[in-house]
Amino acid sequence: MTENTKTGLALALEDWRILINDDWRSLAVALYMVLIGYGVLVGIPVISTAWVTKLGFTEVEVGRVAGMDLGGLSAGAIVTAWIINRVNRRILVFIGIIIAVVANGMCLKYVDYDTVLWLRFSAGFGSGMYTAVAVAIFGMSIRPALAYNLMLFSFAFSQALEMRILPQLSMNGIYWVFIGCFLATIPFLKWIKSYPKTRPVEERSSTNDSNARYALFLPWICLFAIFLTYINIGAYWTYIELAALESNTNPNLVSEVLVWASLCSLLGCLIATLLSNRFGLLRPLLIALFTMAMGVGMLAFGINEPRFLMSVFTFNLLWIFTDVYQMGSLANFDNGGHYAAYLPAAQGLGQIVGPNLAASLLGLSFGYQSVFIMCWCAAMMAMLIYWLLYRYLRKQHPSIADAS
Repeated sequence: MTENTKTGLALALEDWRILINDDWRSLAVALYMVLIGYGVLVGIPVISTAWVTKLGFTEVEVGRVAGMDLGGLSAGAIVTAWIINRVNRRILVFIGIIIAVVANGMCLKYVDYDTVLWLRFSAGFGSGMYTAVAVAIFGMSIRPALAYNLMLFSFAFSQALEMRILPQLSMNGIYWVFIGCFLATIPFLKWIKSYPKTRPVEERSSTNDSNARYALFLPWICLFAIFLTYINIGAYWTYIELAALESNTNPNLVSEVLVWASLCSLLGCLIATLLSNRFGLLRPLLIALFTMAMGVGMLAFGINEPRFLMSVFTFNLLWIFTDVYQMGSLANFDNGGHYAAYLPAAQGLGQIVGPNLAASLLGLSFGYQSVFIMCWCAAMMAMLIYWLLYRYLRKQHPSIADAS
């Protein structure tokens, strides 16, 4: 083992030691909350299929319902971000839980499209409040980029679990799972700090300290690029299973691939961490977004089993891969976790625009090929923004451009 490798491992272990000592109870409950809060987002392929097969919604209606659910996530996160530093965070989480539980509970009774549309928005709104607080807790940690990496690493397990369990349940069974998971948070509300604690300057990362004056400029660029990335993710992830089934792909193969491909996120997290330590955050992100665009764009030429396998595995590998870099970049420009609370808003807004654009294209009878072309365009636009940001930083602030 080389000296550089030993030094890298020692630094990594030291970072993990600091993170674990950084109020582990608050981080633990925040980790659980983000996994539950993003539950619909990561499970949308099987949930969308359930809406079609169990409730009889059309493909266009599925896009609208998914967009409303994830748009509600965005709206709830935006409202929470505005008031998070002035209102008791335990109260915000409790209100979010009540809204999400009541809306999911009403979905047990009302199954017509028009009612479900607004109930899913309400459920998403409550989930957005709940999730925004959790993400802000990660942003307030001493090592926010590392905390986000832990969060994304955990997503791989929760995503695979949802892909395995949810298809076995009835529509009401799926709603009951979400209700139970939200309610399980209540006994641990006391672990959440009521108000943010201002950390001493010396405890903040050196990158954040040196770039505090850019906080009003750079985080919004990152959030806009995240929004574009999630237009791609939202449309692709909502319709990939339905598109594959329409192309007469073996249903059992589709189900198994979605489960196993979800575990690619583990590899994506690991590779992303190793590369960021060597090359920083932005350079690997550019390559990852370009590769993701190619992975979704190939389906515009038609879906067969080899293309389906390659596209889904590439997408799942790079979804978390890109999020590691995007969240890490945001953390480098975000002092105190204020902008972190907007992260679910940017993701949710992309998730409402993506499925609705896709639904409109399908409504115009352009077919799934047009949906995947739109996904390609969104990913490439995000890459272009990060490329321009990287060029600006390399010219004006070289130390920031390659920050990890």
